[in-house]
Amino acid sequence: MITMEHVNKTYPGGVKAADNLSLTVPSGEIFGFLGPNGAGKTTAIKMMTGILNPDSGVIKINGIDIAENPLEAKKQIGFVPDNPNMFLRLKGIEYLNFMADIYDVPLDERKDRISDLCSRFEMTNVLRDSIQSYSHGMRQKIIIIGVLLHQPSVWILDEPMTGLDPRSSFLLKTMMREHVDNNKTLFFSTHVLDVAEKICDRIAIINKGKILFTGTIDEMREHFRRNASLESMFLELTDNEK
Repeated sequence: MITMEHVNKTYPGGVKAADNLSLTVPSGEIFGFLGPNGAGKTTAIKMMTGILNPDSGVIKINGIDIAENPLEAKKQIGFVPDNPNMFLRLKGIEYLNFMADIYDVPLDERKDRISDLCSRFEMTNVLRDSIQSYSHGMRQKIIIIGVLLHQPSVWILDEPMTGLDPRSSFLLKTMMREHVDNNKTLFFSTHVLDVAEKICDRIAIINKGKILFTGTIDEMREHFRRNASLESMFLELTDNEK
């Protein structure tokens, strides 16, 4: 579970990227986080994962306050950022072992997990190549594999399907559903509204640092039109905030 309580963040110049954010992401559902560019999505995610500190408010991961006990909270998380261009000089296998070392994954367990995940994502044959030589989609896949090695109970995915081929995208969506079916937590940020509409159990829409809506898409339609698409409702809601 992820909880944010009255979280605020203002950048130099007075830009308020998080305005009294309160949000609960329970276990057992795919929770989508939607908003236009500059809405505050990335800021919220960076605060959830401990990359940024909020100016005020409380963030807990599985009940652990990330400000008071950051290492224990971060052990709960598997975070896929929106930019996979990291550790480019490492070989794929070096990066995966590095990630396994960080999370203290035993040698025998990591070998099996690396083999299984790389096989599923069709990355086995390129593990000895440098990440710098990978395509964008391959870099995205090696990052996803790396964050799943310690089997985190909380997945925080920021635009995880960008650059993935259709097979890998389908696989990741299947794994996301398997994760929440095991009563674990999944927070999913995306610009692709069609994907969000198909796979998310609940969504939150953020704009100008404020949460405009939280609930199911059917609940959202009760406030708009019965047969409205998520895209049309999203545009109407965010346009009203301009």
